[in-house]
Amino acid sequence: MNTGDAMGYRLSKIYTRTGDKGTTGMADGSRIEKDSLRIAAIGDIDELNSVIGMVLSKCKPGLVAETLLTIQHDLFNLGGELAMPGYDALTDERVQWLEKTLDEMNESLPPLEEFILPGGGEAAASCHLARSVCRRAERMLVSLAKEFDYNSVIKSYVNRLSDLLFVACRVLSHEAGEPEVYWQSERLKNK
Repeated sequence: MNTGDAMGYRLSKIYTRTGDKGTTGMADGSRIEKDSLRIAAIGDIDELNSVIGMVLSKCKPGLVAETLLTIQHDLFNLGGELAMPGYDALTDERVQWLEKTLDEMNESLPPLEEFILPGGGEAAASCHLARSVCRRAERMLVSLAKEFDYNSVIKSYVNRLSDLLFVACRVLSHEAGEPEVYWQSERLKNK
């Protein structure tokens, strides 16, 4: 049987009823509570992947889109690592790729002299949402590390990813000709 057949068989029935009592099956066949930190972390990574898909639906082809699509594959692997103890898919090379890509994106941007507020056009605003979901996922991974030993590259990857998403927000704004909205510390004093 080839993998295509196995995948078709594995996904032929979507509901199983095995989670009705509040547990979920892991890749190694074990079952854990659906409200465990491990499942919460996997859920945050899945949500991040979904929000990145939303960004992709709103941005034009180019470096940002190509990068985000690759990141979606990395995030799927990352979720697999959390679901399958002992399986390490992400390596330091993936973190280095994020750093290199982030630097490449950042080269075209003007220096940032003030904090920017989340927003802009649809693509940039969606990317800001992805960045904040990424930060939440990172916080959950830090909590998870206190009770579950996983590949340490994961935390580095997600930390670097949030930085890359911030720069991607700026790139998307600039590509769309949209101005960045700067935080104005004096604004409240004048209202």
